[in-house]
Amino acid sequence: MDIIYEIRRRHLVQKQTVTAIARGMGLSRPTVRKHLNTVEEPKYGRLQPSSPKLGQFEDQLTKWLEEEAKLARPRRRTAHRLFEGLQEIGYGGAYDSVQRFIKRWKSTNHGPKLTEAFVPLLFQPGDACQFDWSHEQVELSRDFPLEPHQGE
Repeated sequence: MDIIYEIRRRHLVQKQTVTAIARGMGLSRPTVRKHLNTVEEPKYGRLQPSSPKLGQFEDQLTKWLEEEAKLARPRRRTAHRLFEGLQEIGYGGAYDSVQRFIKRWKSTNHGPKLTEAFVPLLFQPGDACQFDWSHEQVELSRDFPLEPHQGE
């Protein structure tokens, strides 16, 4: 990260104090100290959040999703409508937990994905021909425009 390298350069090469670096870069002094003491770049690793409140409602949500999958797309309920339905039966958790569950369910239980389909275009020589048509106008020089050739 560029900020860490800049903090270290200012401290080690230019011999600036932690306070001067913090003022110059608009950072807090503890942040500057933290980056001076780190050995390697900090890595952000989000842990998959658990859904403890959704646990007892997963069966109901799965049942609804299976029923919805049989309906035409315009008649299906959105994730927000399913969330509201869960709230009516006592769910007190967050909407994003429901959304993540629905996304996981659809990826595992819902039809083939577009990325899984592959139709090879193999033709025997002479069986297929592909070409594009276009009409272009070219001007080689402003003094000498290209005239269409008149056959003699």
